[in-house]
Amino acid sequence: MGKHPKDYDVATDATPNSIRDVFGKANTIAFGASFGVIGVLPPRPAGRDRRTAVEPTEVATFRSDGFYSDGRRPDSVHFGDARQDALRRDFTINGLFYDPLENQVIDYVDGRADLDAKILRTIGDPLERFGEDKLRMLRAVRFATTLGFHIDEATSRAIAEHADDIAVVSGERIGAEMRRVLVSDHAVTGLHHLNADGLERVVLPEIETADLNRLVRLLDRLGERDFPLVLSCLLTVLEDPELALTAIASRWKLSNEEVRRAESALANWKTVARAHQSPWSAVQPTLIDRDAETIVSLASAIVGADQADDAGVQLALDALGWPPEKLDPPPLLTGDDLRGLGIPAGPRYREILQSLRDAQLDGKIADRDSAIAMLSL
Repeated sequence: MGKHPKDYDVATDATPNSIRDVFGKANTIAFGASFGVIGVLPPRPAGRDRRTAVEPTEVATFRSDGFYSDGRRPDSVHFGDARQDALRRDFTINGLFYDPLENQVIDYVDGRADLDAKILRTIGDPLERFGEDKLRMLRAVRFATTLGFHIDEATSRAIAEHADDIAVVSGERIGAEMRRVLVSDHAVTGLHHLNADGLERVVLPEIETADLNRLVRLLDRLGERDFPLVLSCLLTVLEDPELALTAIASRWKLSNEEVRRAESALANWKTVARAHQSPWSAVQPTLIDRDAETIVSLASAIVGADQADDAGVQLALDALGWPPEKLDPPPLLTGDDLRGLGIPAGPRYREILQSLRDAQLDGKIADRDSAIAMLSL
């Protein structure tokens, strides 16, 4: 497809023990030896600290798989040849081998034809492939979405027949696939695939009543797509965004940071959209928030999708480019200053300091003397 691989998987007829003999036990990791997978460490340059982390290359022995009783891993494996190894894999486009010595693609499953036709098809009987690993149904959606492929009719029909079986897959694995669906250029197409094949009942039931046409308009206005930002866009087209976020976070096992960024964007985008109509003291705290970029990006997407006045967004974008001392100037007075001025300590301190801060940000006072003068009013 003309894309540069992010990594390489190596397959061979050498057994795990043979692989370790070739490279040496000190240079290999038997992290999947029972499934025929050995990690081979790269050579260490002279002088390199041995504590420095290195990424092993996975070297797998050609194999055929036994029964998958848990719907994820084979109960047994049998070492075999390249053809048998290809036939156990999930989709034809993933069943291709490349021989680097011969500069030749080896195709036992008609994967190249499906690549050319942009078709996603299982290798062999789709019911068998999905029975081996239920997550493959969602992987089909992910590949079709990220690659812009069509799902083969028999493959799609098998997903629809067994969509509810995806419930046995862990939330972490489902979440990993859905992150990749949502950040792709064809995210909404992926959501349509979920609906068409019934996977949404388990994976994302909230989209049953979602306005996906509006989501298209929102996503079209994003620059770089990262998951919390796309998630926040999705949440705005659902009936109850806050409730949906709680459910999705639990279902997909989202990280605290992902949840926090989406929550911040949902809670504060209107502040940015109305920034040009609001006192600066009401806007500035949002722009110094650690999630300010996500908040502003969501506001920009919503304002653009609605073809509304973008003056507030432009003001916020300009402010994010200001030097720190302008965007977030130090306060004119502190609690210590109030004590030094003879003001009794207590809950009023917070109110006093906040009123001084608001006046400072709104340009009503600009120095310590004017802040003290304000206290005497």
